[in-house]
Amino acid sequence: MNELIWVTGAGGPIGNYLVQTAPRYASQRRLIGLTRTQLALTAFNAVRAQSRAHKPQLIVHCAALSRSPACQENPSLARKLNVEATARLAELAADIPFIFFSSDLVFDGRQGDYDESARPNPLSVYAETKIAAEQFVLANPKHTVVRLSLNGGASPTGDRGFNEEMRRAWQAGKTLHLFVDEFRCPMPAMATARAIWELVGQCKPGLYHLAGSQRLSRWQMGQLIAARWPQLNPRLEPVSRKDYSGPPRPADSSLNCAKVQRLLSFPLPGLGEWLTANRDEPF
Repeated sequence: MNELIWVTGAGGPIGNYLVQTAPRYASQRRLIGLTRTQLALTAFNAVRAQSRAHKPQLIVHCAALSRSPACQENPSLARKLNVEATARLAELAADIPFIFFSSDLVFDGRQGDYDESARPNPLSVYAETKIAAEQFVLANPKHTVVRLSLNGGASPTGDRGFNEEMRRAWQAGKTLHLFVDEFRCPMPAMATARAIWELVGQCKPGLYHLAGSQRLSRWQMGQLIAARWPQLNPRLEPVSRKDYSGPPRPADSSLNCAKVQRLLSFPLPGLGEWLTANRDEPF
């Protein structure tokens, strides 16, 4: 086959694992993992030139301004990176499969267990940009949007996964204050990569929710990660969203992943069970 795949955002956990696992799950294809230093996606003329030169047959778009506080502070940059760059890539991929990663944060968190038919109601600039980008992508019936929850694992720079952020805080001697009443479905990026490769192989475009099978509070996540790193003497304290005064945050953005689960050859893991079963994996 020898088709060429572009993976943007190869410096993040998901992009990193997609690149690492390609020899196992996409061995008949060539892959180019793109980081922002290799190709700035906002340099649209350069992106177009590289697309014409490489002629990818699939684009998996992981790159984003993904930290919500950064998006709140600079909405114009968030829109340029998350919406405009995505729209331009989707246009370049008009005749080929294109996979875009969105977020569970497109929901307001009042309900939880959201499936693909649930109506989004974004509370943050980051979530607004993801919804806007989704609309561009799904306008093409060949294209796919995958809404994810938190993803953890190893990134090349060591600071992109939520687990890495926690570990770096503990290494710096900080105490993490974690909500007991904010819930998501965290997922090992390694499992996310495997699921994406299986979706690629099935060629069934559309909208999917892809997350861990375990609904966890921030506090519960912290406890699981702390147990992984006892040598850091991790310090964490439980707090409530009731005492939080920052920008709005969804209380429960847990995802119902039954649709994608029916297509996969393996059960989506909960974070706790995955950590227990994969004690030697970096996390």
